[in-house]
Amino acid sequence: MGFIIKPLVTEKMTKITDKSSEDKTIVALNEKSAKAHNATAETRSYVVKNKRHPEGLKKEKNVYTYTKSAEPKFGFIVKPEANKLEIKKEIESLYNVTVLDVNTMRYAGKRQSRYTKAGLVKGQKNAYKKVIVTLKAGDTIDFYSNI
Repeated sequence: MGFIIKPLVTEKMTKITDKSSEDKTIVALNEKSAKAHNATAETRSYVVKNKRHPEGLKKEKNVYTYTKSAEPKFGFIVKPEANKLEIKKEIESLYNVTVLDVNTMRYAGKRQSRYTKAGLVKGQKNAYKKVIVTLKAGDTIDFYSNI
């Protein structure tokens, strides 16, 4: 245990979290996928203008739409040796939520150098792993509750 280093609360991560926390209306491309998602059919009309029909030709098209429910996402920085199963288990035990999906990204340690009185000092930052966790609809993590 103890794979989570810190929660990732940045402006970029907040945008991802806010964007994923809204229900989305999706247009199904064909009837087969529409039936799979219980989509509703609606007729959309549009006008096609070209050389043959400069005044415009009215056409109608059947479109299938359905609503995809919101899936809240939260980011964490974890140790590089942690795998998805360990991360999922730890987040579920720490925050009492149900984790649906875990996406990981590995970042290599960057080389750094600086000039000091003693001369040029070279070093390297630590490698880390970033995790984006998708939770069950309705679950949320409050990072500021223990302050």
